[in-house]
Amino acid sequence: QVQLVESGGGLVQAGDSLRLSCAASGRTFSSYYMGWFRQAPGKERELVAGITRSGGSTYYADSAKGRFTIARDNAKNTVYLQMGSLKPDDTAVYYCAAAFGPTTIIYEYNYWGQGTQVTVSS
Repeated sequence: QVQLVESGGGLVQAGDSLRLSCAASGRTFSSYYMGWFRQAPGKERELVAGITRSGGSTYYADSAKGRFTIARDNAKNTVYLQMGSLKPDDTAVYYCAAAFGPTTIIYEYNYWGQGTQVTVSS
C-alpha cells in the first residue's frame, strides 16, 4: 500500500504558474505508475497527466499538452505537476494517484491522495 499527500495548490491569476507535489510513503514508490487528476465542481474527475515508473514516458490530456509537465523523483518518493499559462478553466481539486501499470482508466488507480485546491482567477 502507498499513502499519497498532495501540496502546492493555491489561488493564482490567469497566466501564472504553479507546481504541485505529491509525496508518497509506504510501499516502493518506484513500483507505481503515477497520475495527476483534477475534478472541477459539477464535473467528472479527469486524468491530466501520467508518468511511468522510471519517468521515461509521459501522458498528457489535450487540455494539458504544452502547458503542464509531469515529473517524478523516485529518490524523494515524489511526483510533480508543473503547470503554466494557467486558465480559469484549470480551477479544480487536483489529485495524485497510483496504479500498478500505465493506464488512463480512473478505476485502475488504486491509491489516491486527499487533493489540493487550485483556483485560477481571471
